[in-house]
Amino acid sequence: MTAVEATPVTEESKKQPLALRVGAELVGSFFICFAIYTICTLDAIVSNLNMAFIALLTGAAYAVMILIFGRISGGQFNPAVSIAAMLTGKTRVLDGILYIIAQLLGGIGAGAAIRFLLPTSEQVPFKSWLSLAVNGFDKASISYSTLANLGLSFGITLAVVVELIAGLIIAATAMRGMGEHDESNTKYAVAMGLAYAVGTTITYPVTGAALNPARATGIAIFAQNQGLNEEPLQQLWVFWICPVLAAAVVALVIIVAAMISSPNKKGAKTEEGDDAQEEVSAETDEELHADGEQDEQDKQSDAQGNADEGVERD
Repeated sequence: MTAVEATPVTEESKKQPLALRVGAELVGSFFICFAIYTICTLDAIVSNLNMAFIALLTGAAYAVMILIFGRISGGQFNPAVSIAAMLTGKTRVLDGILYIIAQLLGGIGAGAAIRFLLPTSEQVPFKSWLSLAVNGFDKASISYSTLANLGLSFGITLAVVVELIAGLIIAATAMRGMGEHDESNTKYAVAMGLAYAVGTTITYPVTGAALNPARATGIAIFAQNQGLNEEPLQQLWVFWICPVLAAAVVALVIIVAAMISSPNKKGAKTEEGDDAQEEVSAETDEELHADGEQDEQDKQSDAQGNADEGVERD
């Protein structure tokens, strides 16, 4: 087993200085968002990538960053995951707030990099690069042009449902990995990569797969007022509320489950204590009974000895 595989994510990250952990969240979030923005923007211009390929690349981006930075910060890289960790006590409140700020700064930094690195011209304005990178629903959905020809659209209800389901999958996977102290960094990275890949598969045709408020915010800021069908910042609230709500639901389930299991454990300990006490009492009774029998035998022996002495004197 390698050193990375044997390193527990949560225990190792707690030993790192706070500044280093916050920096890891910022850098990791930057590279994750930059990778996702790049994949989507290039797909909008160069070719039509298969959705499964986009989901795989998205999951790989998260998995690689968690593998690299997981031992430092725990590899959260998502405000929703940080909120769930704070609610369940796996991350201190101050740490979680600083993580969220760092994640947002990382996403915004990635959006700025994409904005200024991609080439534009009169024939190819910045708007052309953004069609698949910005998250949105209805007219802002990446499937809008196809569905409009059929008189259909992916509205807000479906957007909320798919983002909420994907958020539940991601938050639950994250809390499961953080909850196991023997969970290795490699296993946690793979599990989270799969969770994000599944979430992308579910949400990509409807919303462009936000999954992460920092990812949605970073590109929305620079896509504002660029002539898109919908202004990204007007729809951004959906991509905050859904993952945060999913995180709260997962945290509530964990807290309730802990409360239910706690009395059961206390009851089991009490029963074990009662059984042990009964065994001790039984052993004590047996010892007392044995002592009584021994005393009776000693008295009988003394009486027999006295009788024998009397016969000898006579």
